[in-house]
Amino acid sequence: MLSETSIELRTAKPSLMMRAIKWLMARRKPVFPHTASEFEAYMAQRDLPQDAPMPEKFESKYVVERWEAAGQPVVTLHPKSGPGVWHMLYFHGGGFVLPMFDVHWPLIAAMVERLGVSVTVPLYDVVPESSHAVQDALADEVYAKFAASHDPSRIILNGDSAGGHMALSLALRLARAGGAMPGKLALFAPWLDLTMQDEGIRGVEPHDTMLKIGTLRSCGKMFAGDRDPGSAECSPLYASAEDLALLPPTRIWTGRHDLFIVDSRTFTGKLRDAGVDAKLYEYEGAPHVFMAVTPTKESKDTLKLLGEFLAA
Repeated sequence: MLSETSIELRTAKPSLMMRAIKWLMARRKPVFPHTASEFEAYMAQRDLPQDAPMPEKFESKYVVERWEAAGQPVVTLHPKSGPGVWHMLYFHGGGFVLPMFDVHWPLIAAMVERLGVSVTVPLYDVVPESSHAVQDALADEVYAKFAASHDPSRIILNGDSAGGHMALSLALRLARAGGAMPGKLALFAPWLDLTMQDEGIRGVEPHDTMLKIGTLRSCGKMFAGDRDPGSAECSPLYASAEDLALLPPTRIWTGRHDLFIVDSRTFTGKLRDAGVDAKLYEYEGAPHVFMAVTPTKESKDTLKLLGEFLAA
């Protein structure tokens, strides 16, 4: 059940830098086309996308490992001092259909530097050129590798947007299979319902400069393939209470000008009802995946809270 301890408003108004970022975002070409028909036309004619390359300076700032799992590339960053006590498996967002963005690398670097964690980033093949099954196989293999060589209680699953969905879905697959569970789960603006059914989302849509309901529904169908997008398999918001009860302590961060805020609140309530140690942190006026804008007050607060979550 939601209570005053389930949701915490961290900022009552957006910082000056966040307002400037939102102003710029509203004037740039959107990451996703704003209508389903435009999105489908774009996907039908696009060139095969490529991951944004890791900045060269990372080679000297961190210990970098490049490897493969399920035939797909993986990058692990360790602090220069060596592997962290915690190991984070981080899934980048992009609607399952877009590769690693250049803004993801500074966010990952900030977590390595400020939290002292090792971070592994699967550079998964995207839909529709690939499939959800290929993405899941990569996630499963990477986690199995670390669970075999690390204390699972010191592994944290994390991700933003569709990547948050991937982290949560991995945790749910592990729970259903009775596998070794990660110690904690962190979700940055997770996509929880591919069908975007809650009517309350429409009230947020005019404020979201990046995401639109129709586009997301079309994207969700593309990712689901021959599955029902509204099933628990595709939309973790509808996972059973029995499965949710097996999840580790969970923290969620979402901006109030993000379409996913509505489902984040609902999901936090479901986690609490299932007996999970769960909390949602909200940021007034903040857009989708605001924490990727690392110089902002809001992003710094997110990482501060994440550090406290790991230390608890």
